[in-house]
Order: sequence, then structure tokens, then C-alpha cells
Amino acid sequence: MTTDLTPEERRKNLRLVEDSEQSSAEERPSDGSLGRQWREERQARRATRITRMWGFLEGGNPYTNYWLILGATLALAAIGLTMVLSSSSVDAFGESGSSFTLFTRQGIWAIIGVVGLFLASRVPTRWLGAIGWFLMILSSVLLALVAFTPLGVEGGGSTNWIRLGPVQGQPSEIAKLALVLWGSAVLARKGRLVQQFSHWMMPFVVPGSLFVLLLVLLGGDLGTSLIILVLVGTLLFTAGVALRYFLMSAGAAVAAVAALMWVTPYRMMRVYAWLGMNCDHPSEPCHQTEQGFYALASGGFWGVGLGQSRQKWAYIPEVENDFIFTIIGEELGLLGTLLVLGLFAVLTLGIFRVAAASTDRFTRLVCMGTAAWLVGQSFINIGMVTGLLPVVGVPLPFISYGGSALTCALIAVGVILNFARRQRLDAQRQQS
Repeated sequence: MTTDLTPEERRKNLRLVEDSEQSSAEERPSDGSLGRQWREERQARRATRITRMWGFLEGGNPYTNYWLILGATLALAAIGLTMVLSSSSVDAFGESGSSFTLFTRQGIWAIIGVVGLFLASRVPTRWLGAIGWFLMILSSVLLALVAFTPLGVEGGGSTNWIRLGPVQGQPSEIAKLALVLWGSAVLARKGRLVQQFSHWMMPFVVPGSLFVLLLVLLGGDLGTSLIILVLVGTLLFTAGVALRYFLMSAGAAVAAVAALMWVTPYRMMRVYAWLGMNCDHPSEPCHQTEQGFYALASGGFWGVGLGQSRQKWAYIPEVENDFIFTIIGEELGLLGTLLVLGLFAVLTLGIFRVAAASTDRFTRLVCMGTAAWLVGQSFINIGMVTGLLPVVGVPLPFISYGGSALTCALIAVGVILNFARRQRLDAQRQQS
């Protein structure tokens, strides 16, 4: 049974139908504006997704973020010291008669790094840009000394160490920190101008980043060059460089890396080893990767026990450096490797939340650049020891043996803690 509508109800329904048709017509763009409106709709949908993700990250408490970052960093450094002692004990005893030689050196650098972390967390943020300029000049000078003077020290197929008296370090680690601070200051100052080719290219890419990259490559350190490329690309993307420029730069970087590997015999040998080629003789480059697999496999879920590794007995060369993750898997098992991955995940989440809670471009750029440096380097290191990537000689942040790498990474985290501490103080002032 139908109910008759009054004239007023029919007019109301008619208006609803007309409004619906008009809305549908408006949603169908004309031929001339079709591309523009579709692009705007696509950008709006992308912005909605980013806003939702950013909203999740902004859910972090300023108090929680500070302690998450600090706790994860100190836990990783503590695990690193423990595993350096375990993995280096055999080689250290054979070279110096003491199993604690490398552990003692790493411990001294860890203390210096923690002091640097504390100072970086307290320095006025307005000084960070100037500090970035100073570190950029310092790292460039040191890298030039490595490349062009006898002060450069060769090791592992590359010359990326410098010896000044009793002290030996890697200037490329200082360069990473310098690029984060200096690059963030330059790109933040330019604002929306970075969408123009000339403004993001000069001086951030040329001469700044490219000059540092060339000096690192002169030393033959492809692994560090990859980390620098990831860091620079992340800063450009975060700053808002047009997507076409970003993709062009990324393509050029990939082509350059492939060309460098192709023209260098020992790098191609590493690629062949990754592909499982030329591995019939134990002296071939794949020996290190195979022994790393044995270490991970023998650890099982619980591990063979701390200090009980068998592969560290000269089976894996310089196991306390790039392949220390395999000893974690052998001695602490799958549980230990998951703990390390979990701590890196907590550290990354904390850094992202600090970036999301800030409206300052410089703060966000520093946070994202630091995350790209530490997380990207961790991904490459773990990827190469598990066979996902070729061996390129990249240490595991906070854990692998290396004083300059540990110190610079701790200072970088100190800068992030500086931002988190100020956000915490702002929250306290708002509550009072």
C-alpha cells in the first residue's frame, strides 16, 4: 500500500534529486580541468593518509618519547659493549695477550659518546645550525687528509681512517652527523623554495653533499657512500623537493653505485658471492657470508650461550665489526636478534614521534635525517649478514666495534633528546 505525498513533500524530494544531480555533475570534471581536479583529489587522499599516520605518531607522550629514545639507545650500546667483548676476545688475546683490549677501547669511546649525548641534549637549539657548519668544514678537511696524505689508514679494502698520533678514527662518521645538522639548517632556511631546482641543488647537493661523497668514494668506502645517499635523499624528500627531481636524483644515484661496483673487481666479487657464484674454494669472498650463516643457524632460538660462540675462533674475519650481528644470533639465538631489532624499532618510533610533535622544519629534518642514517645503516648491515644484500662493509650502529661510529651516533641521538626534552618542558609549562 502506497502513501500519497503532499505537494510540499513532493517539492522537497524534487529539490533533493536536483541537488544530487548537481553534485554529481560537479564531481565529474570537465575535459579542460580533468587532470587538475584528479591530481587535487589524489593529493587530498594522500594527505589524509599521511595525516592519519602522523596522528598515530603524535599520540606519543612527550615524557614517554624522551625515555623511549634514551632507554633504547643505552640498551643498544650496552648490548654492543657486551658483544664486542665476546666477539673480539679471541682475536684480542692473540694480538695483545688480553681478551679485554678492544672492549676497553670501545668502553672509553662509549663514555665519551655518552658525555657527548648529554651535552648535545643540553646545547641551545639555535646553535645546532652553526655546529653543523663547523662539523661540515672539519669533516671535509679530515676526509681530504685521508684521501690525499699519508695520514690515511687502509683497512678492509678501503682507506677511510685517519691516524693523528695515538688516536685513529673515521672522518666519514663525523660527515654523517655534519650532513644531518648542516643540511637540515640549509633546507629549513629555504622553506618552500626547495621546490625549485636551483634552491635544493645549491648549496645542499652541490657543492656540499657531493663534495663529501666524492671524498668518501676516493677512499673506496662504498658502504658509507650508500648511507650518505640514503641520508641526503631522506632530507630532500622531507624538505618537500618535487617528486620528479627526487626520482631523477635517486635514479642517478643508483646508476652511479652500479657503475662503481661494475668497474671495481673486488666489489664485483662480493656481488658474485651474494649470488652464490665462485664459491667452490674456501678462500673466495663468500666464505665470510657462509660462516655468518652457520653462526646464525647454530644459535637456534635460545643461542649457545653468551661467550660460547664457535665461529669467532677465526672463522669469521673481524667478526666484532660488520658481522657482529651473526655472533648475537649464535650466542643469544633468535631471541637475542629479535631483541636488537625491537630496540631499533622503539628508537625509530621515538624519533618519529618527536618529529611529528614538532612544527619546526629544522627539528623535523634533523629527526628524519638521523632516523634514515641509523635505521638505514642497520637495515643494510643486517641485510648483508643475512644474505639479503651484498657485503658492502657497513657496521651495525651502537653495537659494532668502532669508537668514532659509536660516539657520533650517540651525539646524534643526543640532539634528538634535545628536541624531546624541550617538548617535555613545553608540555609542563602548558599544564602549569
